[in-house]
Amino acid sequence: MIRTAIHSPFRLTKQLRPSSLRTCAESQWPRTQYRAASTLSYDYKDPLQLRELLDNDEIAISSTAEEYSQQKLLPRVLAAYRDENFDKNILREMGEAGFLGATISKYGCAGVSDVAMGLITREVERVDSGYRSALSVQSSLSMGAIHDFGTEELKEQFLPKMAKGLTIGCFGLTEPNHGSDPGSMETIARVDPNREGIYLLSGSKTWITNSPIADVLIVWAKLDGKIRGFLVERARCPPGTLETPAIKNKTGLRASITGMIHMDNVPVPKEFMFPDVEGLRGPFACLNNARYGIAWGTMGALEDCIERAREYSLSRKQFKGNPLAKYQLVQKKLADAVTDVSFGLLACVQVGRLKERGRLVPEMISMIKRQNCDRSLVHARSLQEILGGNAVADEYHIGRHVANLFVAQTYEGQSDIHSLILGRAITGVQAFC
Repeated sequence: MIRTAIHSPFRLTKQLRPSSLRTCAESQWPRTQYRAASTLSYDYKDPLQLRELLDNDEIAISSTAEEYSQQKLLPRVLAAYRDENFDKNILREMGEAGFLGATISKYGCAGVSDVAMGLITREVERVDSGYRSALSVQSSLSMGAIHDFGTEELKEQFLPKMAKGLTIGCFGLTEPNHGSDPGSMETIARVDPNREGIYLLSGSKTWITNSPIADVLIVWAKLDGKIRGFLVERARCPPGTLETPAIKNKTGLRASITGMIHMDNVPVPKEFMFPDVEGLRGPFACLNNARYGIAWGTMGALEDCIERAREYSLSRKQFKGNPLAKYQLVQKKLADAVTDVSFGLLACVQVGRLKERGRLVPEMISMIKRQNCDRSLVHARSLQEILGGNAVADEYHIGRHVANLFVAQTYEGQSDIHSLILGRAITGVQAFC
């Protein structure tokens, strides 16, 4: 019967008439459950029941991250954004909560799932992308590089303090003349001719989150023409060899601190070079972990925009005393945004599960980073229109999210670059050069 039905897709056999199909379905899902399902209400905050895909630990971690972000970060974000000021004690607070390097299972780290880490970044960026950026750089880029490529001695020396936020890290890859083309970096490392076991690093990096306050700087440089990773400890640098000026007057990510790294023969002990990784494989592996977090985080920012636009549209009365929420264009903006945030979060969960099982390929990260950054920016800009002129006032928050999301769409692989990564995977043809 089943074989006949499969080979004749446009014809129902007598054995599989509609009544039989209903009976078959009901045998697997009793009619009482149909009735129960019909009484469920639609939850616009979790339209596709993402919560059903999480285990109890992940739900608890998400709740903890939400409570911390809303109670500790939200009350100070406007002042931080206006003053372009980042309080580094925030990283200590995140360390106390177990958020830093959370997927690492040793060295004082929490050892949570990749999905749980994504849920943390989602809640932090629901407040501000700058706070999530500080978290990502500390966890995925700095601690991640040490954990994945450093020696056991480096891990034991630095990771426990970084997990507590007592030692702050940054990640130096991007250069003033080479943004999306890190392979052309000009920063070099050379053997110190006068001291055995010492390398000297010279060059500049730019747009480096946390660099002005970093105690540990992960720097990628060319040694004999090959890209290698080095751990630079600020306390070891002689005066005049290392400068990390802040980049001021940004129009986005103002609640995080961004700077440059200028090196003039910075001495680095040989044991502070990552021994077993060469080329861009190392930095790209770290970036992929951070991009995964960005895909989650931008959805959190969009969720905050949805909630604020919804509340505004319900309370704002226009045209014969009607709430803005009554009008079709407003409802369409909200519906479009809720749809894309739902799809984006489900994609994040799927990629996270694949990551946990060792089934992840880099193009998956490119897909969700590109898609979620792009859609969050599009919808945040659209939802901004619901507020009209009030959207210009930072107390309504959406304008801040829009400015931040433009940066998130740009850094760690601008969306067009990720489209070329996907295009190469689809066609087998390299379009970068």
